[in-house]
Amino acid sequence: MSETVREPGETTAGQGEPEAASPEPGMGILRVFGRQMKLCRLRAGLERPEVGTRTGYSPSTIAAYEQGRRIPPPRFIDVVDELLDAGGLLKEMKEEVARAQYPAFFRDAARLEAEAVEVQIYANQAVPGLLQTEEYMRAVFGMGRPLLDEEVIEQQVTARLARQSLFSRRPAPLLGFVIDESVVRRPFGGATVLRGQLEHLLLAGALRNVEVQIMPLDREDNAAVDGPFTVLHREGGEQVAYLEAQGRSTIVTEPTEVRGIVARYGIIRAQALTPRESLAFIEKSLGEM
Repeated sequence: MSETVREPGETTAGQGEPEAASPEPGMGILRVFGRQMKLCRLRAGLERPEVGTRTGYSPSTIAAYEQGRRIPPPRFIDVVDELLDAGGLLKEMKEEVARAQYPAFFRDAARLEAEAVEVQIYANQAVPGLLQTEEYMRAVFGMGRPLLDEEVIEQQVTARLARQSLFSRRPAPLLGFVIDESVVRRPFGGATVLRGQLEHLLLAGALRNVEVQIMPLDREDNAAVDGPFTVLHREGGEQVAYLEAQGRSTIVTEPTEVRGIVARYGIIRAQALTPRESLAFIEKSLGEM
């Protein structure tokens, strides 16, 4: 049976977390963290400026963390837990706080992605979020409608960059991407941003655990005409699919349906250029810019 989660918000292209209209969906855990942090600070007899000085953050940022208006990074949580002698109380909330940076309907998918031993993605609108450069991310988030506040864009960029820690995880997961040729032709953010993005694809495609394939526009057959999707392979062999469009997301867990999506990915891999051919195609595209 498919599990569908529906929340308001604009979808960011790039087979990644859709952008939220506001950070409100994650405010609950942030407020709890902020209250606990303030209680620990008062118990330790420290003022906000002193906490800021000793952690490397401004007093206004410390206030924003305590009021649940901003998402504290993991490093800050580790440092402030020790500074305030919180005994691990703040560290215990670190994972939940980190998930708050994603819109509500992507949090389960983010958790599954972080735990996956293999990820397979087909993208036909924008470069997949896991492969996006920071400049490309900003271009994608910035062109969304309705327009996002700068603070929300920063939050979404930080969240998407955090997902890319998947590339440095050990043991390394297997990552496969089939990307429509139209995606690498679209100059989101301008020619300079696209050039940097294509160069990044070459670097990612050279990694031993990563396969990047291009689906040429002149192909007469494309088994993925229904749109983008992600297949997440979990430890033990379980497979889950993730679908996303127009501010809606679906996590597919029903075995028969998931097998069909997995089979579809296998077919489009065969229809696309090989990884070696794809990297040559990207290099050629760079040379033509």
